[in-house]
Amino acid sequence: MSHDSLSAWYADFFTELPNAFWRAAVPERTTAAEVGFVARVAGLAPGSRVLDVACGSGRHALGLARRGCRVTGLDVSAEAIEYARAAAAAERLDLDLRQGDMRELPADVRGDVAMCMGNAFGYLEHDGTRRFLAGLAGLVVPGGALILDYAFVAESLLPNLALEEPPMTIGGVEAVSVNEYDVVNSRWLTSFTFRRGTREHRGTSVQHVYTTAEVVRLVTEAGFAAVELYGDADGAPFRFGSPRLLLVARRP
Repeated sequence: MSHDSLSAWYADFFTELPNAFWRAAVPERTTAAEVGFVARVAGLAPGSRVLDVACGSGRHALGLARRGCRVTGLDVSAEAIEYARAAAAAERLDLDLRQGDMRELPADVRGDVAMCMGNAFGYLEHDGTRRFLAGLAGLVVPGGALILDYAFVAESLLPNLALEEPPMTIGGVEAVSVNEYDVVNSRWLTSFTFRRGTREHRGTSVQHVYTTAEVVRLVTEAGFAAVELYGDADGAPFRFGSPRLLLVARRP
């Protein structure tokens, strides 16, 4: 694939098979810990406004709505949004769920917190990432928070790097992945094949790899301040080799 053909790779990647795989892959206790982390660091209370960008099937949005937050969730996947809407309806939760591209943030939303979980921060080309963060800065109210969850930061990815991964079957869906590290563009490319019975879905995911310092620079250039770096949802400090970066910043 050419560099350009991968620029919006996620637009048609997240169909039912990959979504079902990842829905089954994340334990409920992990989601509960992440929702608790968001609520704690952002000081959320019933009535707090939350913008969840790339909300996927709604695991964080649902958890925050259960806490009484007013949540707007945005995701490019029609299947994921429909799944989240059905889950919200089953629990009679009031959730504003919208299908849309993270490059086009909703103009009618203001948030006490904007969050981008599950590595979606690394999906965009560099200029797109800068515009994305600037857009979030325009939607977060003064004193509000930005929360990014990003396992493809260099200090997490590179110390633990393994190109070869065995096939995995989770939730009845088999995922076969072939990884490549694009050194020229600092990108982690994964060619996925998802299978369930006779159904198959192929797609290539792209994660842009930034150093921690680069992420902090991008966030502060966008208009955020008071950056805090954590290594997991338990609040451990971020260190070299931490499994992921959880970044929290404030809107002055």
